[in-house]
Amino acid sequence: MSLDSLEPASGALKAKRRLGRGPGSGRGKTAGRGHKGAKSRSGYSRRRGFEGGQMPLIRRVPKRGFTNIFMKHIETVNVGDLERLPEGTVVTPDVLVQYRLIRRRHDGVKVLGDGKLETKLVVQAQAFSAAAKSKIEAAGGRAEELKA
Repeated sequence: MSLDSLEPASGALKAKRRLGRGPGSGRGKTAGRGHKGAKSRSGYSRRRGFEGGQMPLIRRVPKRGFTNIFMKHIETVNVGDLERLPEGTVVTPDVLVQYRLIRRRHDGVKVLGDGKLETKLVVQAQAFSAAAKSKIEAAGGRAEELKA
């Protein structure tokens, strides 16, 4: 057996259907495209959102508001969530991503004071609430502010 003698199993390949090759083929004349209209033409591709000439939904529904392209996306973490990290950990935004407490794409991290913290941690973030800072320090840790 060699590569030039390989061929698909019998019955594995179907012949391509030849359209528009006379009435005897069963797919002659209009070649299965019906009569007239955009869909019968070559090169047809329907526009996105096209609804057959009816006013499309995107144009019928009123528009409101806008998206602020300059908005900063600040992720928040509560001190109660930091409790599950091992004692003595230096908690950076990368560590928080690793523990799935925040998402990768963000412009900064703010630590909030909800929950209890009894683990000694060094927490590095862009911002801290007053309650979070006091709870981290009460547990024997440090709250270090990073540049935004």
